[in-house]
Amino acid sequence: MKVVSINLGDIIAQLVAFIILAVLLKKYAWGPLVEVMKKREEHIANEIDTAEQQRKEAEQFLTSQRAELDKARDEAKAIIEGAKKLGEQQGADLIAEARAEAGRLKEQAKDEIRQEKEQALAAVREQVASLSVLIASKVIEKELDEASQQQLISDYLKQVGEGK
Repeated sequence: MKVVSINLGDIIAQLVAFIILAVLLKKYAWGPLVEVMKKREEHIANEIDTAEQQRKEAEQFLTSQRAELDKARDEAKAIIEGAKKLGEQQGADLIAEARAEAGRLKEQAKDEIRQEKEQALAAVREQVASLSVLIASKVIEKELDEASQQQLISDYLKQVGEGK
């Protein structure tokens, strides 16, 4: 069997070397490493805060854009309704004007027809009177003798004289 001997001097030397190494690592490696980790942690925290702030701003912007879009839709709807009402009103006005114009033209046509009718009746009366006189003169010429004609003429002249 082998006997394991423990050398206390080696243990102490290794222990001292380990402690010196640990102190040096803490001073030169661990400190900067922890510092880098803290900076990285702060950077990540800042990035998270910035991202959160940007998210809130984006939500506010989205909310304001939706409100503006709703407002624009309402305005467009109001404009369309106004245009529709204006179009209906103009259509009604045009129809009323057309009806009034048609009534006016109808009355004008009636007046013209009445005038034409009166003129035609007057012309017919004139022709009837002329024809009546012509027929009467023809009949009188054939049926009356000279004495009767003289009597008829004098009666006619008396009537014309009284009529004036």
